Amino acid sequence: MLNLKKPICFFDLETTGTNISKDRIVEISILKVFPNGNKESKTWLVNPMIPIPKESSEIHGITDEKVQNEPTFKELAPRINEMIKDSDLAGYNSNRFDIPLLAEELLRNDFDFNADKHKFVDVQTIFHKMEKRTLSAAYKFYCNKNLEDAHSAEADTNATYEVLEAQIERYDEIENDINFLEEFTSFHKNADLAGFIQFDENGNEIISFGKYKGQKVEEILGKDIGYYNWIQNADFPLYTKKIFTAIKLRGFN
Repeated sequence: MLNLKKPICFFDLETTGTNISKDRIVEISILKVFPNGNKESKTWLVNPMIPIPKESSEIHGITDEKVQNEPTFKELAPRINEMIKDSDLAGYNSNRFDIPLLAEELLRNDFDFNADKHKFVDVQTIFHKMEKRTLSAAYKFYCNKNLEDAHSAEADTNATYEVLEAQIERYDEIENDINFLEEFTSFHKNADLAGFIQFDENGNEIISFGKYKGQKVEEILGKDIGYYNWIQNADFPLYTKKIFTAIKLRGFN
């Protein structure tokens, strides 16, 4: 059993595509595991309110017709937020995709998302660091089971939970501790979720792209106010814009 001090929500998303700013969730499954070992599971189909591309439907099997009478994310957001707000978050490739996209959907629908309130555990990172394979292969390797219904959010979510437990059991160097797991599964410590703002070795927020790459965000915002306005009006994730705003406001305190 996982050694937990607070609940942890394993989750998986099926989406209209892979663009964090523009694409939408069409299915979400959450498996909430409590410190005493109890579990709570919820799976929802979601009407994304935009067309689902054929190439995406071919991967997860969810079509426009399948979700046309399902609730929108705006309708589901209160229940999803209530389920995850007191929990750490875990998934498969979740640090790079699922968590940034979920944060985007919550912010888009007027629910705040603060990364500092959660620990993030990415089971894919453990697997890639230790074995370098896919979720189906991970499930076969660690659990000796075939992953039926791959790309079904519920099947992937439950498989991810089982794989993490098996990884902890298999590797002596993998500690059964969420703080360790978050640190182990983080490639870079980002100030935002998409990696546009990172931390340097001294803990300062720095810009990771473009003409100001490697420079401190606070210094750039102090001398180039047009840069902040460009960020807010450009196609950046809402959470990234939120962090830029927080740093800008901090400079006035």
